Amino acid sequence: MKKNVPFNFVVRSFPILVFLFLFTYKGNSQVTVKELQGHIKYLSSDALLGRLTGSPGDSLAAEYIKNKLASYGLKPLSGDGLQRYKVTKRVVAGKSNSLAVNGTNYSPDKDFMPSSFSSNTGLNSDVVFAGYGFNINGDSLKWNDYSGVDVKGKWVLILRGDPEPENNNSPYVSFSADRDKALLAKDMGAAGVLMVSGPLFDPQDAFESLNLEGYSVDIPVLKIKREIADGILSKTENTVASLEKKLIDTKKPCSFAANVSVNGNAEIVRELANTRNVEMVLPGEDPKLKDEYIILAGHFDHLGMGGPGSGSRALDTIGIHHGADDNASGVAMMLELAEKFAKTKRSHKRSIICLSFSGEEEGLLGSKYFVSDPGIDLSRVNVMINMDMVGRLNEANNLQIGGVGTAAGLKDIVYAHTDTSIIKLTLSEEGYGPSDHSSFYGKNIPVLFYFTGAHMDYHTPTDTWEKINYKGMVEISDLIFNVARDLASEDSRLIFKEAGPKAESVKYRRGKGVTLGIMPDFAGVVKNGLRADFVTPGKPAALGGMQKGDIITFIDGKPVNNIQDYMFRMGQLKHGQTISVEVLRADKKVVLLIQL
Repeated sequence: MKKNVPFNFVVRSFPILVFLFLFTYKGNSQVTVKELQGHIKYLSSDALLGRLTGSPGDSLAAEYIKNKLASYGLKPLSGDGLQRYKVTKRVVAGKSNSLAVNGTNYSPDKDFMPSSFSSNTGLNSDVVFAGYGFNINGDSLKWNDYSGVDVKGKWVLILRGDPEPENNNSPYVSFSADRDKALLAKDMGAAGVLMVSGPLFDPQDAFESLNLEGYSVDIPVLKIKREIADGILSKTENTVASLEKKLIDTKKPCSFAANVSVNGNAEIVRELANTRNVEMVLPGEDPKLKDEYIILAGHFDHLGMGGPGSGSRALDTIGIHHGADDNASGVAMMLELAEKFAKTKRSHKRSIICLSFSGEEEGLLGSKYFVSDPGIDLSRVNVMINMDMVGRLNEANNLQIGGVGTAAGLKDIVYAHTDTSIIKLTLSEEGYGPSDHSSFYGKNIPVLFYFTGAHMDYHTPTDTWEKINYKGMVEISDLIFNVARDLASEDSRLIFKEAGPKAESVKYRRGKGVTLGIMPDFAGVVKNGLRADFVTPGKPAALGGMQKGDIITFIDGKPVNNIQDYMFRMGQLKHGQTISVEVLRADKKVVLLIQL
């Protein structure tokens, strides 16, 4: 039965009702399917063309994220909320490439081209043919192309590939990379390298495009056509084809002086592009704790149009790689959590920094840049929570969380806010992993990494918005909010613990898996050396006295300028061997003896 309410009661009660409404209303503080979908639809739309680092789509994504955070009440952490930096986007041949053999000049691109790992220098000297450019001294495999020839200060002419071109499991494969051969030639005293493809290695004798992957080996390296190489070899009555066949048939070195002088110069130009991280902050509600922080983060870059060298799994496809799950999903979740914190009173005594990185797909470039120039005291960060690929919660509700061992009690907090009868957790103790939280773990910051797993659409154009499990994202958002609220509001701080890295985080292409037991700086932040971002307790480096932050400059007296040099040097070592490693520690040189 409907009851009649007296009008005078309503009038008297109206101020109380208004007060109660205003007291309880917080705006839309809930994470919703509609808002998550809106963010992901835009970020993964055709208009952004795959958000390639340094592209216009990358810039549009950053502006979108910053403006959304600003609309929720967040303020720039510094400047205008965009942390700008530059990345190498393209490597092209410069205008100063030249090659002359016995006074005959040849044409760049048509007859020769520089390698992407060449130095911008030249050389006028004699040529020595050095076979495949090997110097292998293994227990069951030995081959030295430098024995019996003098290459000091000269060009070496090297065949690309190896003497077992049809065998994908050949033991020579580990020694056949162009850059490794060039670096070895330099170690043997050569001042320049000429590389040529035999007809069995490449019947078309084609030049590949320059790529971004090669650090300079500090000597000129030119790839030349077979016709040019045959001219260099003509006085010895050899050809590239005959030498390739001889080396394959005999499996024995065949090196000699070519009795020809070559004058060559290499120049490559690295074209830079502007990109940026988004960095916004929601001030803490407690006067004492607002100068401490928790970080919510997710990278926004993706693979653009794909293509060779992009990381695309669709190798033959050029098309928009939408990146809805990777990682529009993580950005959308970060945005929704930021809004929820902003509209939920008494949810965060500490300040909440929302970060979105560019350059993750190209080697954690954005997060590495941020931690090198954070604008805040990183020691005051309680936790960094990273969301990367959180949009595909499967039917079994499997959620992976990494980093639970990076602080005492962190695993308990995660469990306390998870109904494990609904969400099936797979936890990992390690702080390192294939995403931006690794950069923060390297700075002694506790981390959590949320991830719903890989799938067949990963790094392909088919990672699109309609395949996202939005209801699953809402569930995960609730879990993260509750964990983050505790970590933002508890008076006590987390205590950092070293946990990891996983052994498989660093893979070497050579030898039998000899490692120092470090996590190297993959992004190349340090120049003229390789920084150890983590030293695993009990492993050779730690036992030999290496410390986190040491910059490796020499291994057994041979220079290490970057990650590729380091991998090459390690590939030449054996288990049980004792090596000397020179490091820079607080600008002082320290020599360590390390047994592998």
